[in-house]
Order: sequence, then C-alpha cells, then structure tokens
Amino acid sequence: MDKINDNKVQWNSYFSFLFSMIGAAIGLGNIWRYPYVLYSNGRGTFLIVYLISILVVGIPFLLLEYSVGFKFNTSIPKIFKTINSKLEVIGWFIVVLPFLILTYYVCVIGWDGIYFILSFFKGWGTNTDYFFSQTLLQSTNSTTGLTNLVLPCLASVLIVWFIIWFISHRDLNDGIGKVNKIMIPAIFLIMGVIVFFSLTLKGASFGLTTLFNPDWNEIYNPHIWIAAISQIIFSLAIGEGIILTYSSYLPKNSKLTDNAITIISINCGFELFAAIGVFSILGFMATTTGIDITQIISEGTGLAFVVFPEILNIMGSTAYIIGPLFFLCIFLAGLTSAIAYLESVIYAVEEKFNFPRKKATTYLCLIGATMTIIFTTGMGIHILEVADKFLNYIGGIFSIILELIIFSWLFRSDELLNTLNNNSTVKIGEWWVILIKYVLPTILFCLWINELINMFNTSNFKLITNIFLSLILISIPLILKIKS
Repeated sequence: MDKINDNKVQWNSYFSFLFSMIGAAIGLGNIWRYPYVLYSNGRGTFLIVYLISILVVGIPFLLLEYSVGFKFNTSIPKIFKTINSKLEVIGWFIVVLPFLILTYYVCVIGWDGIYFILSFFKGWGTNTDYFFSQTLLQSTNSTTGLTNLVLPCLASVLIVWFIIWFISHRDLNDGIGKVNKIMIPAIFLIMGVIVFFSLTLKGASFGLTTLFNPDWNEIYNPHIWIAAISQIIFSLAIGEGIILTYSSYLPKNSKLTDNAITIISINCGFELFAAIGVFSILGFMATTTGIDITQIISEGTGLAFVVFPEILNIMGSTAYIIGPLFFLCIFLAGLTSAIAYLESVIYAVEEKFNFPRKKATTYLCLIGATMTIIFTTGMGIHILEVADKFLNYIGGIFSIILELIIFSWLFRSDELLNTLNNNSTVKIGEWWVILIKYVLPTILFCLWINELINMFNTSNFKLITNIFLSLILISIPLILKIKS
C-alpha cells in the first residue's frame, strides 16, 4: 500500500520533526509528575520497572503509531475510514480526546504564566497554599462557584489561547516547526541551569539519596507496574493522536525506528534530569527547615504552585533568578505540548471540511477558549482534577486499546513491520507483532478495567462529571462522522 497523500505538507527538516516530537512528549508531566511518581513507587526500584515498561509498552506502541501515521500520510479520521468506512467515528474519538484535554491544559499553563510574573517579587506571600487555592483560584466545592468567574485566570487563559493560535495558524514549518526549534533548546538550557544550581544547594545529596534509595520489596508490587505504565502513557502522549499526526508529515525516506528510539530516550532522560533538580531542591528545603521530606513532596499543581514557592521564600536572593527560570521552563514545556494537542484536530478538520489551516485553527481556538471558561470559575480546579484523571486514564487507555486492536488485527501488521524496517538502521523483528497483537492489549485492558472500577467507586460529583465527559466523547465523534 502506497502513501495516500504525496502532495501534502511535510516537515522541511529532520530537526523540525525531532524538536516537535520532543516538544509533544516533554510537558508538565515530566517536570512535576515524574519526580513524585518515581519517589512514591519504590524510588530507585521504580527506574528498573520503568525501563522494562518502556521496552514492553512504550517503544512498541510508539512504533505502531509511527508506522501507521507514516504509511497512511493523512488525518486520523481518514486513516480509520480508509481501513473501514465504519471506523471513522473512532478516528474522531481519538481526535476529540486531546482537544478536551487541551481545554483544561491551557488553564494550568495560564496559572504558570501568573506565577512567572509573581516570581520576580514573590507575590504569593508566606502562605503559598492559601494564596494558590483561595486568593488566585478562589476555589470552592460548592456549585455556586460555577457562577464566580475568576478574572485573572480567565485573562491568563485567553492569552495562552492567543499564543497557541498565533503559532498554530501558520504553515507547519513556519509555525510549529520554527517555534519548537527555539523553545526545545531553551527548555533544556533552562532546566540545565536549574539542575546545576540545585546540586550546589545544602541538602541536595540528601534529596537525591531519598529519591534513588531503592526499595527492592516493591519490585513485585503490581501498583508499581501500573504506575510505570501510566507514567509512560501520560509522558509520551501515546494514544492521543499527536504521534499519528506528526509522523504523517514525515518525508518518504524517514528512519522511523531510529527516530522513535531517539525521542523516547531524550524524553526519559529529561524526566530523570528534572527529577534530580526537583529532589535536590526538596532536599535543601528539608535540611533548611527540618521538615521531613515526606511532608514536603507533592505532585502536580501542589509541587509547582505551593511547595516550590515555599522553597523560593527561604532561598534568598537567588530565588529571583531560579523562580522565573522554573516557571518559564514549565510554561514553555506546557506550550509545546499544547500546540501538539491541537495539531491533530486542525489537520482532521482541514481534511474533513476542506477548511484552510488558518480558518480551522481560528474556529478551534475560539471553541476551545469558550470551553475553557468553566475551568476559570471557583469550581474550576475541582472539575479540572476530575477531567484530567478521566480523560487521561479512562479515555486515553481506551484510545490505545482501540488503536492496538484496529491497527494490529484489522489492518495487516506485517505491512507496518515492513514500513518500520524500510529505511531504519535499527530493524524490528516479529516479536513486535506479538507484543502489539497480544501482550499490550492484555496489559492495557487490565489497567483500563482497574481505572474504570475506580471511577465508579467515587463521589457523586466525580461520577456525574465522568458520565458527562463520556457523553461528550461519544456524541461529538458521532456528529462529526455524519458529514461524509
């Protein structure tokens, strides 16, 4: 089977593709989620489990999406429609999923933008927890919070959406390609400065010893393996249409396997590098304040917007350098992932409705910005937390399972194997076919069932929100499929 669309736009250089793929992979999860997951799941032992999970789950599935995107050379809904016209709705499901994630992801980037400004004068005050939850977010569990629009959050989100639109509405290489070639080196440079500085802090060695000290008894704990696989899915953005879309822009002579291994190696290396910096700084705080590190460590928004400002408060004058660098690094990492989330949707809408890129991007950004408003209300962070868990773990894992079944069973997996090996230096054998047809679907189905059970064993608010999100994920793809 030849590539479907040989006249479409392509990456104009290997580095445009490489930096864009790295930008898609390196996001908020690498900086504020991975260190916590590593620490709370066996510490040094987790690294062994994580490496095995990368080999068994991460690389095989990454290669699957690379081969499919490259072979079909078209938008995701059209890929599924080409395999079987009845499957187009699944393609739209996979496209809608990252768009919904993007609607709250930009909100976190917006918060970070506010903290970037505050970091120049430590504007969060002494009670960082209260400032984040009450002063900034005006957070409340009451449904009356939906009527309270938090204007600073709304303004920051609209600015982020404008930046995303400004980058994405341009041609592929003039927009995404050019911006990523600037932002990715900047992210690595900034993180390098932060890590180098953190290693000079008093207590850094204590933080690193705490992080990497292995708990060998945990290696047989199934929860550790679930955590490792979940982190791989979250970090690499697999099953969210990004890889399928970006690889569809590759020229004919691309080395798919070599690219996949390079990108996953850089992503995992960056995660570990960031963890070294984070825990060196946490070790400094534990040593300086006398507070046990287990009471300090947090993940997600707690680490970035509560714990880190606390550390900056006791750091002295250097905080006015490290603080802005830290929040700028998060902002850039979040932005590169955000434009990747949007790209697969833009391409799908372009092909489905025959829209020019600028028009498709403008419509999608307007729709996305409107949907984001709910996350800028007093209940925003509570809805965000529920949506994040549901879309990434329930929706995301289900998306991966669908891809595995359709691409390895309904399509000819031997063709995909040939596609991978055609120009690559590293050759893939039949073991890959066994993994994607049998091993991965079994592992991920068990993981998905576990998450599904947890979804129903929750509060009424979370359950209602999850059901509402489920209806969106089902209804919108069905509506989009109607137009043939």
